[in-house]
Amino acid sequence: MSNSIPLRIGFAGAGFASRFHHRNLRGLPAVSAGVTSVRKESRASFESEFGVPAFDSVEAMLPHIDVLDICTPPSSHAAYIHLAAEAGKHVIVEKPFAGFFGSPSEHSKEAMLDAMAGEMLTMRSLIARTGVTLGYAENYIYAPSIQREREIIEKTKAQILRMAAEESHSGSHSPFYGIWAEQGGGSLIGKGCHPLGGVLYLKRKEGFARRGSPIRPVAVSARTHALTKLPTFEDRGYLRTNYKDTEDYALLHVVFDDGMVADIMTAELTLGGVYDFVEVFANNHRTRCHISPVHVVDLYSPNKKEFEGIDLLEKISSNEGWIPAYPEFGWHNGQLQEMADFVDAIRTGRTPECDLDLAIDTTLTIYAGYVSADRKGAEVPVPQV
Repeated sequence: MSNSIPLRIGFAGAGFASRFHHRNLRGLPAVSAGVTSVRKESRASFESEFGVPAFDSVEAMLPHIDVLDICTPPSSHAAYIHLAAEAGKHVIVEKPFAGFFGSPSEHSKEAMLDAMAGEMLTMRSLIARTGVTLGYAENYIYAPSIQREREIIEKTKAQILRMAAEESHSGSHSPFYGIWAEQGGGSLIGKGCHPLGGVLYLKRKEGFARRGSPIRPVAVSARTHALTKLPTFEDRGYLRTNYKDTEDYALLHVVFDDGMVADIMTAELTLGGVYDFVEVFANNHRTRCHISPVHVVDLYSPNKKEFEGIDLLEKISSNEGWIPAYPEFGWHNGQLQEMADFVDAIRTGRTPECDLDLAIDTTLTIYAGYVSADRKGAEVPVPQV
């Protein structure tokens, strides 16, 4: 692509993710060239606010764009990836990358894992055959703290012995979240994909630095629970509880092909805003990667009314008291850097830092975890696609 021609990006979905993707294109050689949503009022609102042309469908938008940025519920991701790739359009797809969207009361977790392994093979074949670039929008790996740790690993040839990581908060606002048929699972896939993606990425980078090939996950043990559904749970009104058929807590233990391990926790049970971190225990150093909150700006507000409508910390319930406010939404958690990498990768023809391989390993590790959880924590192999 000519350096003088901006990349035309079209958004599938007109909600929260599409809005920050659009804002994060500022300063990049790319433009927002279209938006579509199944809800007419949503795409009309996006068009009115940002001046981005609205289309009735993804199919109608494809001739006018170079890249389809998929920010819709996960149940639509695979279909939109196929549509874009077959039309020769590059793809950016939000996480979770993919999922099994049948009812867990009608399908075993083993059947789900088998189906996902087949879908990942199909996806790999599709991207290879069409030659398009796919960027998996896992912003965790672009966070400044994770990228600093990546640099340390590569420069010192560090061996990671174990990692601990978490993402949790008080529950998603999405009306689709908590419905397996829409999300493909609960906390493990909806939140766990973030810290899991981070630890899988760092082990991949260690592998390339130390042996010239990625270190990949080979087995998992997991437990999942629906704690807010228990009759002993006392609801004080601060946590979301209306999950239809998904878990609100998960613990995932990952074993890598070099024998080293990582532990992931994720839940809808955490007050005080989003809580994200990765901690690395290596043979020559130890790193705490703080993703959210990050203490760059500590803000004190004596009255929450003073800061109504100002986004200070994701998922915080009140803008009152001391708040570890982020300096800019998207910098500390990697979303600014993510879009810059995708735009550059597509324009130059290189593989983005967060690619299809990481998306596949993350997806299959999660569904192997669901099988393990159904077996009360028994170890389950991760399919190698």
